[in-house]
Formats: sequence, C-alpha cells, structure tokens
Amino acid sequence: MKTEPPYKERIRKESDLGLARLTADPHQVGLSEESLRKISLTVQKFIDSNQLAGATTIVARHGKVAYFETLGMRNLEEQKPLEKDTIFRIYSMTKPIAAVAVMMLCEEGKLELDAPVMKYLPELGSMSVAKNSESDKVTLGSANREMTVRDLMRHTSGLPGAIRYMAGTTGVDKLFRQAGLDRLHECNLAEMVARLGSVPLLYHPGEKWHYSIAADVLGRLIEVSSQQSFDVFLTERIFRPLGMVDTDFYVPTKKNDRLAAMYGLNPKGNLRTIDAPQGGTGNLSPVAYTKKPKFLSAGGGLVATATDFMRFCLMLLNKGTLNGIRMLEQESVEEMTRNQLPQSLIPLDKKPEERYTGLGFGLGVSVRVHRTNWVPSSQVGEYGWIGGTSTEFWISPQDELVTITLAQHLPFSNLSEIIKPMVYAAIVEGK
Repeated sequence: MKTEPPYKERIRKESDLGLARLTADPHQVGLSEESLRKISLTVQKFIDSNQLAGATTIVARHGKVAYFETLGMRNLEEQKPLEKDTIFRIYSMTKPIAAVAVMMLCEEGKLELDAPVMKYLPELGSMSVAKNSESDKVTLGSANREMTVRDLMRHTSGLPGAIRYMAGTTGVDKLFRQAGLDRLHECNLAEMVARLGSVPLLYHPGEKWHYSIAADVLGRLIEVSSQQSFDVFLTERIFRPLGMVDTDFYVPTKKNDRLAAMYGLNPKGNLRTIDAPQGGTGNLSPVAYTKKPKFLSAGGGLVATATDFMRFCLMLLNKGTLNGIRMLEQESVEEMTRNQLPQSLIPLDKKPEERYTGLGFGLGVSVRVHRTNWVPSSQVGEYGWIGGTSTEFWISPQDELVTITLAQHLPFSNLSEIIKPMVYAAIVEGK
C-alpha cells in the first residue's frame, strides 16, 4: 500500500502553526512529490556526514505550502529534535523585515526614499569621506552628496560595515573602534547613530555597493519617524498582523527550549556547540537571545520560526497582502524587489564571488539580474537574502515560488545552494 511522504502528513497535523489554511498537496500547485523527496534525502546526507546538526526546509507555490520538513536535532547534547516550531536566529534575514517597515512609513508620508538621511537623523549630516580608506592614516574630504534613505536600504550609503572593523588595521577601522562601534551590544539605536556620526564614510554615497552598518541605521530611522521603539513598531505593524507569533529580538523563558543550538566544527571536523541557550559543553554565550537586548539590530537581530518567516514571504509574494490583510501597496513591494543598482555596481562586492555574480540589490533584498553558472536554474527576478548562521530565503515571482532553508551553523553552510536546483526541478506545471 502506498504511504504518503512524512512531510505531507505533518503539514496536515500542524494546524496550530498558523499555516493550516495555506497548505496544499504538491500536485495541486504544480510540484513533483518525487522531486521534493530528494530535498529530504539531501538534508539527511548533510546530517549523516556531520556537516549539520539539523535543518528545516519549507517550500510554497501559488501561495500554498507544499513541502515542510525538519530533520536532525535542535540540540545534539540533549538529543532534542528539530520541530516545526523550532526558533532560529535568522541574522541578516532581519534586513527585509526592516525594509518593509521603512516602506510602510514611506506610504504614510513619514519617510521619503530619496530624502537625505540627515533630514531625519541630523547626526549623520555632512559626513566626511576617507580619501584613502585602506590606509593607516586617514585623509578626510567632503562627500559629493548626502546619503539618502534609498542609499541605506541598497547599501550604497558609503557607511562602513561592522564585521571587518572588529580586527581591521586601517585608519578607518581604528576610528570605528574608537567610536565604540565594535561594541554595539552596549548601545541603543540612538547611541549607535550618535557614535557613527564621528566616523568617516568609506566611499561617496552612491559610489559603491558596500554591505554595511547602514541596515542598523534603518532601525533608528524607523524609531524617529514612527515615534515608537523599533521592536514595538515591528510587533504592532508587522508581526501581529501577519501572525508571526515567535518573531522577536529575543526568546522569552517559556519558549527557551525551542531555540536551536548553534554549531560549528572543531579542529577534528566534529560538530561543536557555539551557543546553546539551554546550556551545554562548549557554550560560549549562555544568555544570547534569551533576554531583550539593548541593541535592536535591524541588520541581524531577529529570531523566528519557519512558519513565521513563510508568512512574511507569502505577503511579499502576494504583493503586500496575506489572508486579506494588506501590509503594503503593490507598488511598494515592486519597488523593494526590483534591482536598484546601476550596472557599474553589479555584481555585488561580496564573497564568495560565485554566489553573488549575477546579483543586484533592491531595498533590503538581493535581486537576480541575469543567470550564471551558480545554480543556473535561478530565475532572473528572483529575490531574497541569507542569514550568516546558515539561513536563507528566496522568492521567484515568475514561478510564484518561495523557499526557506534554516540551519544553525557557522560558517555558512552550502545546503541552500544544493537544495535550490532541486526546488526548481520540482516544478512540473507552469514552467
């Protein structure tokens, strides 16, 4: 007797996870069950070969979830499996959520995409530019123009990026640290912006695409223009209306057990615990994400479940609506998800080069502008982004397709790029 794939039965049983009305059998949305099964086999190979502790993959088409599978463990030491409601650190997948918040405020007339940032944050007005940003000694000049809100959202502001400046040796690196920007956990958003105003830009606004602290500046921009704290705005305007019940900047005590542990590899190639909120050998950060942080990072501070983030993605796919609730106007979603960069700034200046070749950038998301040898099946117009802890989402408007892969592993796992062609290959109707 033919048995149904485990993920199909699980989807039907997950009515409490908020996607009950948004599910379908694969064939109902033009997807192949056999092809989708290959995803599970691939994930299991990653687990069996000690590359990952576990992973969750969720695929939707035509607005319906057709595949939702969790494999492996959320906590190896305690032998706790990944489950549908496991909470993940989504890191830079926070950026598109912040971008939606900005677009909401633009629709309300409280922000303008092409207005100078200094209109809202005077601390960042008339910033100087480092003429020799890679030198030990910094020579300053005046910026050709003021950075705009659009520059912040598409990473053309000229602002420096937080990660490389932790240990960099250039003059700008040192100024970054002297300003206390290597200790963002000590700041609130207002304090971060005040400190940032004393650091020179790396480039003239619009001159170069540079992945930077600009995304975090958006959090303060949202606070000032909405007159609400960043977390309250997100909760009231995005999370609550969309039913994203587990998305926040921290995991409360009653949900603590659901937060997946973070893993990496030790020198022998075995998985080691980097961060486990429940404790455990090798735990380096026992309070990380278990209490509300002072710094509410718009660049990478959120945690979420697969179902929560899928609801957000389906809203984008549906051009701003979900279940009859309009979050954004269609024009705002289209503006977010079109390439905003001139050809001279494509491909994105980010490593590894093969992953970012063929990508431009919209407002908070990357946008594929042409096909390349890296996952050749990726469609032009596909948009999405990654989180540094091995999380990724991507949306193909042409195929009405959404895919989310969630693991908790450092450095970034290549699981998502292995799975992506399998998802595209599963399309059997509407190609």
